[in-house]
Amino acid sequence: MSVLVLIAEDDRAVRESLSRALTLEGYEVTTVTNGAQALESIREHPADLLLLDVSMPVLDGLTACRVLRCEHNRVPIIMLTARTETSDRVAGLDAGADDYLAKPFELDELFARMRALLRRTTAQAEDESCDDTVLELDRLRLDVAGRRVTRGDVEIDLSKTEFDLLELLVRNSGVVLDHATIYDRIWHYDFGPDSKNLAVYIGYLRRKTEIGGAPRLIHTVRGVGYVARSDVRDEL
Repeated sequence: MSVLVLIAEDDRAVRESLSRALTLEGYEVTTVTNGAQALESIREHPADLLLLDVSMPVLDGLTACRVLRCEHNRVPIIMLTARTETSDRVAGLDAGADDYLAKPFELDELFARMRALLRRTTAQAEDESCDDTVLELDRLRLDVAGRRVTRGDVEIDLSKTEFDLLELLVRNSGVVLDHATIYDRIWHYDFGPDSKNLAVYIGYLRRKTEIGGAPRLIHTVRGVGYVARSDVRDEL
């Protein structure tokens, strides 16, 4: 079954090069030149994956990503950008992207990340079709089938990756998960020791789940990884 990839990129050379390469890899490809066109296209013809450039005219990639997530559109998104600062990467992930790739990049790395993201999305869809589990930890409640999270009476809005990461940690409450295990289970791809992706998402989850000064649930185990548990002082 073919996989439809939407490329939103205003640089013609980059757009056409990506389109040719993906077509040769067996993907079905649609291209647009700005964020507004990306939104229109994905609403009319839902894609399996979106390659979204950050700097585009009319509507930039970050805004387009935020709009899709506000509409509860969970299409997997890889942000493409020439910006390499950590703050730029954080901004892309904070907007709801699942991954972030800085230009220039090797096609082999892009393909690997696409495959990993598509595998994760497929596995998640299969799990949702048969999983009606509700997970709980210190007034934090995860409805796995409905993909809803609350703490107390407050509903918490999470992106797809944030939800997947929180579910993994809560399912393994009390068990320390190392970085490699988390990358393998959530991203199906090891981004290497210099990657900030995991730390960024842990920060998001902490801010969102520590509502009104509620006790921290996600703790750092220095030199190892992270663990979900209640009323334990962080080891940082």
